[in-house]
Amino acid sequence: MDKVEKKNLFTGTYMPSTSLTGGYRVCSYLDPSEPTHTKVKQMLFNLLLSRKDEVVPTFRSNFSALFATVESEIAKSGKAAFNKLNDVTSFDFIGEAYFGVRPSSTDLGSGGPTKAAKWLIWQLHPLVTLGLPMILEEPLLHTFHLPPFLVKGDYKALYKYYSTAGKQALDMAETLGLSREEACHNLVFATTFNSYGGLKVLFPGLLANIANAGEKLHEKLVAEIRGAVAEAGGKVTLAAVEKMELTKSVVWESLRLDPPVKFQYGHAKKDLEIASHDGVFQVKKGEMLFGYQPCATKDTRVFGATAREFVPDRFVGDEGSKLLQYVYWSNGRETESPSVHNKQCPGKNFVVLVGRLFVVELFLRYDTFTATVSTELLGASVNFTSVTKATSGPGISE
Repeated sequence: MDKVEKKNLFTGTYMPSTSLTGGYRVCSYLDPSEPTHTKVKQMLFNLLLSRKDEVVPTFRSNFSALFATVESEIAKSGKAAFNKLNDVTSFDFIGEAYFGVRPSSTDLGSGGPTKAAKWLIWQLHPLVTLGLPMILEEPLLHTFHLPPFLVKGDYKALYKYYSTAGKQALDMAETLGLSREEACHNLVFATTFNSYGGLKVLFPGLLANIANAGEKLHEKLVAEIRGAVAEAGGKVTLAAVEKMELTKSVVWESLRLDPPVKFQYGHAKKDLEIASHDGVFQVKKGEMLFGYQPCATKDTRVFGATAREFVPDRFVGDEGSKLLQYVYWSNGRETESPSVHNKQCPGKNFVVLVGRLFVVELFLRYDTFTATVSTELLGASVNFTSVTKATSGPGISE
């Protein structure tokens, strides 16, 4: 387990081509010492803060519709492919939650998720494997950028949506000293790559873990979630969600096991020492480092013999909460907070919240469910095979 406490010791090296972003580098690839990093990250914080009251109702309306479609598809064919539905719903949810404008109701229409997914491949191809012989994969995927002109049209369509729907965010960005163009390129990246790309991985992985855990966990989640919502007068409120200790633990445990972004690269900005359980490693300024977060989050010396298993209540109680410092999915410890001075994900708290809301919506609507789980390029693939409608509690009422 990495025991280095210092922050911002590394600066990233790999970055996508800037030919589509007007030559601008986006926040994810800026060092905190660069003035633009502070401005862009503050813009993202301001955006999230300005829309905080819209997240819960927007999430519930979008994912209630998703689950209604799940039920319809199960009735017709005996199964429902969650990932495909999630791709469409998550894209609409993020646009509506952040900007108040659902992408599918604009010129993007139903093609937004497809354009976003295609552009995402161009960003992620150096990190993926298709199972082809190394002699093919290395030069085709891992050595050179894929030609940006092949996704130029898709990127322009996404940019047009954000430039219009994100008007308020762009107005705020100008007060921070950013041009509208630079700010809009950052909105495209932060919402399409970071937010949408993250939910494409998070929700299927979370659902897969809950499905595999079985009915006993479902019963416990039903009791906790419906009890907290009942105490809140039948409303899903932030205060009610905060009381759901097992629900929070389930989300953290999924993020621990399968962080949406696993890889980190960087050059050391200064000479330093990295200490593990067994030794100390000297790193010289300018040397390249590679980080694979699951090496830390599945450390058996921290998480014990069950380090590679899904333990739903791992973070429940005082002893469980002590383990949160070893959960690194957000490019920082779960016990730390993102700021303009570090590289921790600005949407860290948003991701944890929507993960909890997903579990809440699932078990307000169903007593239990069954699903088959497999793997695909970016993570888990889930097909619902049955759902048992809620028989008690507040159900799916708003």
